[in-house]
Order: sequence, then structure tokens, then C-alpha cells
Amino acid sequence: MYKKERARPWAVLAAACVAQFVFALDMAVMNVALPAIRTALGFAPVGLSWVVHVYALAFGGFLLLGGRACDLYGRRRMFVLGLVVFGLCSLAGGLAQAPWQLVAARAGQGLGAAAAAPASLALLTTTFTEGRARVRALGVWSAMNAAGGALGVLAGGVLTEYAGWRWVMLVNLPFVALTLALVPAGVAAHTRTGPRERMDVPGAVLATAGFGLLVVGVVRTDAIGWTDPATFACLGAAAVLLAAFAAVESRVRAPLVRLGLLRNRWVAGANVIVFLAAAGQFAAFYFVSLYMQQVLGMGAAETGLAFLPFSAGVVLGTLLATRVAGNRSPRAALVPGSLLAAAGLAWFTRIDPDGGFLTDVLGPSVVCSLGIGLVLAPVAAAATTGVAAREAGTASGLLNSSRQLGGCVGLAVLATVAAHRTGDAASPAALNSGYALSLTVSAALFLVAALVALALPRRERSAPVPSAAAAENRLEGTPS
Repeated sequence: MYKKERARPWAVLAAACVAQFVFALDMAVMNVALPAIRTALGFAPVGLSWVVHVYALAFGGFLLLGGRACDLYGRRRMFVLGLVVFGLCSLAGGLAQAPWQLVAARAGQGLGAAAAAPASLALLTTTFTEGRARVRALGVWSAMNAAGGALGVLAGGVLTEYAGWRWVMLVNLPFVALTLALVPAGVAAHTRTGPRERMDVPGAVLATAGFGLLVVGVVRTDAIGWTDPATFACLGAAAVLLAAFAAVESRVRAPLVRLGLLRNRWVAGANVIVFLAAAGQFAAFYFVSLYMQQVLGMGAAETGLAFLPFSAGVVLGTLLATRVAGNRSPRAALVPGSLLAAAGLAWFTRIDPDGGFLTDVLGPSVVCSLGIGLVLAPVAAAATTGVAAREAGTASGLLNSSRQLGGCVGLAVLATVAAHRTGDAASPAALNSGYALSLTVSAALFLVAALVALALPRRERSAPVPSAAAAENRLEGTPS
């Protein structure tokens, strides 16, 4: 059982938001800097892509393990440990002198993020347990997550152009320092007073290996294709390992992920929604960025600036979500948000080779981002509704895993769709056609998400998350 100190909500919210911002920033900030990195460190063309992929691999592959670890060993402890690892690896990457050093640093960043990201969401859901305050806190957290991803392209372009590529790694350090400074200001520690469950080692190995192979198989399709035997072998092995993981989890006493958690309609529905939404959002972000650079001829920094209205729209959408869903079921914002995002993406499909930012990008960016903002906070609330505090980390890791896998798989699949439509042609018109088709599929994914949201329970108000103390009184010896 845990003895919990008193938390200061403002400190918990600030620490969780800054951490999530920098983790999301790191998913996008490297892309624009890749040409400069290749020249500076002498990367081979194939190896260069792993500067991006290895972060997604480590982050996505270890999220379930990170979520369970923060349930077993304490949320604040894993939050701090993950941040320290992330910060040290950011410093190592900024000082890298050889390709392998940068790739290793990026892998370390992913591991640190996989430990700290589930802990940040778990800290929020166990500090803000119900009502409008909880939805508002999750809204701010979600807005920071989306803003980090949207501003990553801008930060990458500006830093690479004016400060040098090393600063796309070193820029993380002040964010990490700020977050660590906020922890003693009011992020509660948990002191164990009872026995600790053992880590589910077989489940951890199977889940990490299965998700890792899934990510590897998907991200390599840009180089070898979906029909290559190596792709089939990798994805087949991932399927076998994940099936074995499910079998193990149904039998062990203290599983990495209790399968009964997925019988909670809120948890299951929210994870499906976030998978679909991430697939559509990540792919749309990618193809709109390519449209502006390769079809409209905009520069990297200019493209980053063009995403500022998107970031502002997401923030506004999350603020609206706190009003819409504050005292209602999360579906009250999830359904209209998904439909609005689908409408914005459908508008994006009208991009034209002879268009421009004002005519083809600004309007749909605002509509789409408002819809995404309406989805982000309520889906995080839904994914932790009715979840005991002792499983908050597991539920958070599961949600983050679904988001990572959705973005990774969605982008890879829709890149194949775009390439199939474009063919070998490299003209602006051909590229425009491929991008428009993939944006159409992205819109369809949000329509499916709206249908899943409609299937969520109809309630006037979300069920509160049980407090840590209540959970521990019911189950002595189980961590909160």
C-alpha cells in the first residue's frame, strides 16, 4: 500500500504539460533537420531514416512496460527517471560526433519518454479525479501534446537554419530542467508501506518485442514495401508475439495489462478512437506539409509558420471541449469533434497544384484543428473513466500506445496509398493527386471514429476515477 503526500494540482498540471509538450515536439522536430544531419555526420541514406524511426520504435515499444512500471514503482518516481534519461540522451545527441551516437541517443530519448509519458497522464487522472476540473486539466494537457507536434516542424526549421542542427536536440534541456524543477513544488510522492507485486516479466518481454517488431515492420515499408518478404516476416512475428502476450496476460496473477480492463467500454472505445484519430491526424499533418513544400514550393521555416493556425485551433478546440464535456459524457465532444475533423480533412482534399496557403490550407486547417481539439481531451478522459487509481498508469500507457501505433501505422499505410496514386510521376499535379487521395482516407478514419464514439455509454456525467486512497483500501498491497 502507498502512503501519499498531498499534491498541488497546479504543479502536477504544469509538470505534466511541459513534459508532454517536449515529448511530442521530439516526434516532429528532427524531420526538417535531417539533410543538415546527414551532411554533418556522414549518414548513409538508409541509416538517416532511423534517426526518426528509432525514437518511435523505443517510445511505442516500451509504453506498456512504462505504464505498468509507474503503477508498481510509483508515478512520480518513473516520471522523474524518464525525464532524466530523456534529458541526458538529448544532451548526448546534441554532442554526437558519429551516426551511431545520434541513433543511440534517439533510442534513449524514446525509452525515457516511454517511462515518463504514461506517468504524466496517470498523475493528472489521479490528481484531478472528476468533473469540469478533470476535463479542463486533460484539455490543457492534450493541447500541449498537439502544440508540441504542430510546433515541431517550425522549431526544427528555425533552429536548423539559424542555430544549427544540434539545437534540435539541445532545445529539450531547458524544458526538462523546468519540469524537474516543478516536481518538488507539488507533485506528490508515494511511499510504499506494504508488499509490492512482481513485474510480469514474460508479458513485458512479449509486449515490448511484439510492438517493437510491429513498428519496425511498418516504418520500413517506405523503403522495402508492404509486399516484401521481410515485411511479411516482421509483421507475422509481431502478430505471433502479441497473441502469445494476450495468452500470458490471461493466466498470470499480476499481468502487465489486465485484459479485463478492455472490457470497460470507455477504455476500449477510447483506445479505438485515439488509434483512428492519430492515424488520420499524423497522416494529414504529413501530407499537408509535403503539399506546401513540394507542390506550393514553400520553404521549411515558412511551412512551419503555416501550421501556427492549426496549433491555435487545437488549443481553442480543447477549451471548447471543457465546456461541452465538463459535466456531460465525453461522447458529447467526441462525436462532433470527429465529424468536424472529418469535414476539415474533406475540405483539404480540394487542394490544387495552382493553389496557395490562403485558398487551400488556412480554412481547412482551422476546421480540422478545432475538431481534433474537441477530440483530444475527452478521449483521454474516456480512456481513464472508471479505472482504479492502481491501474491509472496501465490505462495511460495503453492510450499512449494506441496513439503511437495509430500514427505509425496510419502514416505508413496512407503513404503507400499516395505513392500508388502518384506512381513514378514527380510532377506537382501527380503529387497533389496522391496527397488528396490520402487526405480522403484520413477523413474517412475520423468518420469511423465518430461512429465508435456514438457506441460509448450514454451518461450525463463521466464516472469519476476512484482516488488512490480508496483503491488502496479495497486492495491492500496494490500500488496507486
